[in-house]
Amino acid sequence: MKKWMVSMLFTLLAVFSLGQTTFAGETPAVSQSRLELIQKRGYILIGTTGDYKPFSYYDAEANTYTGYDIDAALLLARDLGVEARFVKTTWPTLLRDLLADQFDIAMGGITRTFEREKKAHLSHGYIPFGKAALIRGVDQEKYVSLASIDQSGVKIGVNPGGTNEKFVRANIKNAEIIVVTNNLAIPKMVANAQVDVMITDSIEALRYAKEDASLFAACTEQPFTSNQFGYLMKHGEQDFANFVDMWMEEMVLKKEFDGLRKKWID
Repeated sequence: MKKWMVSMLFTLLAVFSLGQTTFAGETPAVSQSRLELIQKRGYILIGTTGDYKPFSYYDAEANTYTGYDIDAALLLARDLGVEARFVKTTWPTLLRDLLADQFDIAMGGITRTFEREKKAHLSHGYIPFGKAALIRGVDQEKYVSLASIDQSGVKIGVNPGGTNEKFVRANIKNAEIIVVTNNLAIPKMVANAQVDVMITDSIEALRYAKEDASLFAACTEQPFTSNQFGYLMKHGEQDFANFVDMWMEEMVLKKEFDGLRKKWID
């Protein structure tokens, strides 16, 4: 066999075996999956914003998180047999932080959207809801629809980076949009007449109206959109995604999600 043919043969063998170098008796190395990694290290990292009641709220003084999805995260960790550790993120940086491996999963009232699914993986949906309006009680006869809200002179407070801002930007053409970095501050701004309306998810609007008698959750029976929440993970981690989806099915079957809903929402 000519020397150039021998050289080409070795080159082809090297190409086909690239990244699969083994010695006799060895099995090829396989990268560790997300599920295996979590179990091996003994804890799961949960990204959450801490600014979205009743799903995720961070108390800075107590340095603790509370809420529906905080309890859900603790249940997920329990069934994985590991500890839950929470990592603070923000709505504008949620996807970036996930893709940078700042945490294993994001939990905390995350709306399922096609745009998010293109960049990461969303779990099964849970808790249907829609976009609604938090207003002052004295204005409940004034703001009865999106058209009545989208009027010149009306001020709408919205938190940046999430689906609330996206909805407002797409649908509000006449009212003034005021971006407020701290989502927790907007209900107080509505109550104090600094803004007139907070466009948010119906569940959050109902929660704030329950906490403050001066506020009213408008358009919750016929919300502006129809959505569900989901838990956000990276693409390509199918074993972990399968575990989360099965875990959610079991939580429904065992009525543990019902218990969380009664505690935090109903």
